Amino acid sequence: MTDASFDVDVLKSDKPVIVDFWAEWCGPCRQVAPILEEIANEQAEKLTIVKLNVDENPATAGTYGVLQIPTLNVYKNGEVVKQIIGAKPKAMLLRELEGII
Repeated sequence: MTDASFDVDVLKSDKPVIVDFWAEWCGPCRQVAPILEEIANEQAEKLTIVKLNVDENPATAGTYGVLQIPTLNVYKNGEVVKQIIGAKPKAMLLRELEGII
């Protein structure tokens, strides 16, 4: 996903979207990536998970005040309804997403 596609891919989505703000050099980002992929596959009907590289797409990260990565912003109906900062185990992420998915 890119800054240019953010509006259509995220804000206009008809289901909740988790945006994974990450960077290539970020170790914790690489740790959480396979967990997010698992959740995306398991919950595909209920939510969408997209990745936004903050080095290549700084505008969106700046707009939403993303200062640390990984940051997971959960968008519902075009609004941020949850922000999760840092790499977390799958069980903890699913707990944080209860009520959203």
